[in-house]
Amino acid sequence: MNSPAERATHLLRTRLGWAVCAAYLAALLLPGPGIWLRHPHTLPTAPGHALSVHTTAWLLALVLFSAGLQVQARSLTRILRRPAILLAGTALHLAAPLLIIPPVVLLLRHSPDSDGGSGLVTAMILIVAMPVAAGATVWTGKGQGDQPTMVGLVLASTLLSPLTIPLTVTVLAPLLGGGYATTLATAGQSLHSGFAFTTVVLPCATGLVCRLLLPKRRAEQFVTGVVPAALLGSLLLTYVNASGALGSFLAHPRPLLFAAALTVAALVCALSFLLGRLTARALRLDAPVASSLTLACGMNNSSASAVLLTTVLPDKPHLLLPVLAYGLLQKTAANRVVRLQVPPAACAATP
Repeated sequence: MNSPAERATHLLRTRLGWAVCAAYLAALLLPGPGIWLRHPHTLPTAPGHALSVHTTAWLLALVLFSAGLQVQARSLTRILRRPAILLAGTALHLAAPLLIIPPVVLLLRHSPDSDGGSGLVTAMILIVAMPVAAGATVWTGKGQGDQPTMVGLVLASTLLSPLTIPLTVTVLAPLLGGGYATTLATAGQSLHSGFAFTTVVLPCATGLVCRLLLPKRRAEQFVTGVVPAALLGSLLLTYVNASGALGSFLAHPRPLLFAAALTVAALVCALSFLLGRLTARALRLDAPVASSLTLACGMNNSSASAVLLTTVLPDKPHLLLPVLAYGLLQKTAANRVVRLQVPPAACAATP
């Protein structure tokens, strides 16, 4: 008999799509608490001293800590046996922003937006520069993909992110106008100063080390307790980010901006998955590894990009719209990749 925590985890994972939609609906109908949580809060720690707490950063840390905690030692061993695939996938993830963003910028130059769509492109750059989403491992399992390959790509892109994110941001910033290039350069300096390390790498690495050091039984018990908490934290993070974007949109409705955000997010998402699929074909990878490579190229950590966007552009919450759209679209595209990978009989048996 599974424990209540294990049953809760299974329920959340099988109904994750509906839960995410519920978080968006809650943000639309009741954005107030989410907007309040978006802003940093000061907690007194000692007489004359206070600690500034960023809720979104702590929620993201919980999600990434859980991701690292779920990596088993045998998965790491299997990853090291296939370094060529790991290197190819990591190189693809690094090259994808440089191949995808310039054509999107070129298309948006002809848009009626006064800044040539630079605000939307800024949001897209901060998405595609992020490491592979930890949730991609869940989709790999559903699609019978190669799990060690996916785990390796998540870990490699995450551990390299303090170097790769600032590099990507610096290279693509000159494509922007309307003051966004300066803003993105500021974001790059923030990343160089440790944002990526403390917000992305450190939580994931801590979870990984805990899993390796703890005795097997204790580690499994720890995972059982942390995973449902991290899933709930992920939903709360989705609600908080959506509240910032949708709350601003409801206060000042801009239908054209909403349509543009959805269009740009769909375009970048489609190009990302297409690039992964074409690369897998060019490398003649077997189906499970090809599926994992495609998912890794298309699924970026949109939660981390939302946290960074809130940090560097707190006065422009509407730019979270394309980030939220991308988060939903990449899950839809991942579901498509999964259905292509699962045999027809298995698909028919899935409720």
